[in-house]
Amino acid sequence: MADPHGFLKSPRRPVPPRPVEERLGDWCEVYAGQALLPLVSEQAGRCMDCGIPFCHSGCPLGNLIPEWNVYAAHGDWRAAAERLHATNNFPEFTGRLCPAPCEDACVLTINADPVTIKNVEQAIADQIWERGYASPHPPKRLSGQSVAVIGSGPAGLAAAQQLTRIGHRVAVYERADRIGGLLRYGIPAFKLEKRHLDRRLEQMRAEGTTFRTGADIGRDLDAAELRGCHDAVVVAVGAGERRELPVPGRELGGIHQAMDYLTFANRVTEGDYASPPVTAEGKHVVIVGGGDTGSDCLGTVLRQGAVSVLQLDINPEPGGVRPDAEPWPTYPTVYRISHAHEEARGREGSDPRVFSSATLRFVGSAAGDVRALCLTEVEPGARSPRPGTERWIPAELVVLALGFSGPERGTGLMRQLGLGLDERGNFARDGDFSAERVEGDERAGQAGRDARTPVEGVFVAGDAGRGQSLVVWAIAEGRAAAAATHRYLTGSTALPAPISPRDRPLAV
Repeated sequence: MADPHGFLKSPRRPVPPRPVEERLGDWCEVYAGQALLPLVSEQAGRCMDCGIPFCHSGCPLGNLIPEWNVYAAHGDWRAAAERLHATNNFPEFTGRLCPAPCEDACVLTINADPVTIKNVEQAIADQIWERGYASPHPPKRLSGQSVAVIGSGPAGLAAAQQLTRIGHRVAVYERADRIGGLLRYGIPAFKLEKRHLDRRLEQMRAEGTTFRTGADIGRDLDAAELRGCHDAVVVAVGAGERRELPVPGRELGGIHQAMDYLTFANRVTEGDYASPPVTAEGKHVVIVGGGDTGSDCLGTVLRQGAVSVLQLDINPEPGGVRPDAEPWPTYPTVYRISHAHEEARGREGSDPRVFSSATLRFVGSAAGDVRALCLTEVEPGARSPRPGTERWIPAELVVLALGFSGPERGTGLMRQLGLGLDERGNFARDGDFSAERVEGDERAGQAGRDARTPVEGVFVAGDAGRGQSLVVWAIAEGRAAAAATHRYLTGSTALPAPISPRDRPLAV
């Protein structure tokens, strides 16, 4: 334990983001250059090293949070790196993108402010690279077996790295022109600068993983033939079936799906476009959807110079305290302000969200472009329109951030591999090994369901089998799929060590 009285002596102090006016002028990360290691070490020292660390259960990866908090509190970044990598292949992603359910599960949250776990994780992840602790770790010997991983998002990359490091030949197939999936094109650069992704991919290449872009399995390459060329296949194509808004006027120009809009913006930062094909510059913008993707769109809209922006959320406005029906240590539904909402409030002076609202219809100009949106309040729970509350708001760009309903339906991939769908519309999987322990992985099986499918040698990981979820769940599922695949190929569940262990024991 770092300091038995740390949580009593030090109040919670998160790492401060860059000023709103500064970050709205660029696409750099909100916390760029804000590591502040003395502050992070002080905050890590607030960890009580609980006898039963509920933060473990709050994290889908089962990160060993009290252990790396101790090392961060003492400034032992190498030891902290080892414990963080023990359960998480890509802490530089999760430290930036995860909403930190671990903090809501922190024991301090019962009657005080939790440890700034997310800040500590990001600081350790950055120190891993700055201090050279992320050197490639190719396998000591090869198994002679090969695995194809379809999809290069966080689930596919986690599965690929685990399988490569244990000795299998792994090829990752990605239909886009760059590797990374939603990490590349779905997450804005102000949340994840792509240099973090690129350097991790270089590490994986040095370890032996091969990447093939522009490979649309099921269309350009037959999935059944691919299965015949490899000893096993991991399907990690994500949940790409977008939810629609079936209201009058949907066909008008200027109404776009969120992933299309975010991809265009990300391609500008990648250097593909001088300016985005779809931009919010000089327009009245409405974002339909109140989730994280809607927040990403909001931050993008503000940086592009929208005249005005509203974000519509069909759910009622949450309260500021944990509901009785969601007791600690669950992740509660409370009023939260993302960095994009903070930016909007700094520019507009108020929260851009309109709660308990739904879209009735759009109207357009003579040229066929959207010009306004008819909005209505909805009844709580039933979500039915409340009579007499209709109003029109200007809308020259509408972004639909309504989420996804599972993997894309009717694809050649699904048909050629013989995959089926479960009751939730995701690729069907077999079994449950949530209680199973895999040697060398303190959190094996946390992904909850076996990655096996009814098809011999085919496994499913991430959103394709779970439904749209968090980056931490994707990585957990990728690790679990790697364990299941390795067991199928060899009968063993031994997984690779996260980074090279040191000679001295991990103790302070």
